[in-house]
Amino acid sequence: MVLLGNINAELVNLIGKHGGKGIGLSGQDGMFLKARKKSPVKVQGKEPVDLGFVGEVEKVDPEILMIMAGKGYIPVISPIAVDDEGNNLNVNADTAAGAVAIAMRAKKFFSITDVEGVRMNPDDPTSVISEFLASDFNRMVQEGVIKGGMIPKVEACVRVVQGGVDRAHIIDGRKHHAVLLELLTTEGVGTMISGS
Repeated sequence: MVLLGNINAELVNLIGKHGGKGIGLSGQDGMFLKARKKSPVKVQGKEPVDLGFVGEVEKVDPEILMIMAGKGYIPVISPIAVDDEGNNLNVNADTAAGAVAIAMRAKKFFSITDVEGVRMNPDDPTSVISEFLASDFNRMVQEGVIKGGMIPKVEACVRVVQGGVDRAHIIDGRKHHAVLLELLTTEGVGTMISGS
């Protein structure tokens, strides 16, 4: 449970060092992040494989998050959810963050990664697409513009926009002030996904 321990605590500590009030949480706390266990996955020509304690987010109860945010805390959420029996399930971090954004009725959603954004040519870091519509997602996957590990990240952003969040942004967390640059400059520094 590295996510619950080391990484979560490190992020909370960094928030504190910069004057914020971070608080480490997981979906177990108040059982606010509910999930169901993923079904076994079929592997080509083999028997289905049980993925173990891996789940899909089904529901977010934002009450505990609203209370924390209302008191000035910045929740740092580990992507550990619980099923109906109280078992811990690992869930995709992008999917969990997106579900939380929808439940909190966020205006913007940021997915922070280690690339500049979605690229027209995945091998060319200078080909970042500054914005596109959520409705373009399937076509971009079919054309090979969005592929590999970027698919679930963009898919989470599309779900967020379809769930009522105005915009989703994919930015490079290694770039200093990336969130501010994406928000406050005309051209931004990553990729913005919107519904219209």
